[in-house]
Amino acid sequence: MSTPSGVPVPSAPPSYEETIGINVSHPHAYPVPEHGQKPDGKGMNPPPYMGQPAPVNNPVTVQTVYVQQPVVFYDRPVQMCCPSCNQMITTRLSYDSGALTWLSCGGLCLLGCIAGCCLIPFCIDALKDVDHTCPKCGALIGSYKRL
Repeated sequence: MSTPSGVPVPSAPPSYEETIGINVSHPHAYPVPEHGQKPDGKGMNPPPYMGQPAPVNNPVTVQTVYVQQPVVFYDRPVQMCCPSCNQMITTRLSYDSGALTWLSCGGLCLLGCIAGCCLIPFCIDALKDVDHTCPKCGALIGSYKRL
């Protein structure tokens, strides 16, 4: 195929090897031993040293671990797995007088509520600390301190 000016037009662009000048007749970048010829050992892994044990393929043991997110306790029951009996439970709440209860009582005394009105904070659960227990095994799971 040629143009009207007489310059031949190539049928395909040159290959990558022809462009960068790699010897196309010897395509391997590294010498490959021919059939019946032993390799000289260059570029191969050396054998293990004497006295060094050969690497052993040990079976891999897979263990599944379930990580429980830390539970934050407030003044509401929490549904969780009991760490003591490993049962799914909803915690049982019990209220105890804590620092906020005593400070409220003292504050009411300072305001003049001496005739027994200062004892009202001991009747209000919203001012008490909360203990979370397991309803099945009775173990204390966590506490919520108001102050």
